[in-house]
Amino acid sequence: MTTELSITGMTCGHCERAVREALLAVPGVEHAQVNLPAGQATVTGSVDPQALVQAVSAEGYSAQLRG
Repeated sequence: MTTELSITGMTCGHCERAVREALLAVPGVEHAQVNLPAGQATVTGSVDPQALVQAVSAEGYSAQLRG
């Protein structure tokens, strides 16, 4: 399963890395790719999409599911 998120609040490589690590820490995530210039993330794995949004929010960024 692939989930795409729009991420706001990222301004640098550190932000991009923090979001990626937060997503990878969610149980069930197999792979996470974060694109700073595009402001989006693509996650693969069997995971509740809301858990991804919460993980990003816990790092201080805003995330929304892309539909």
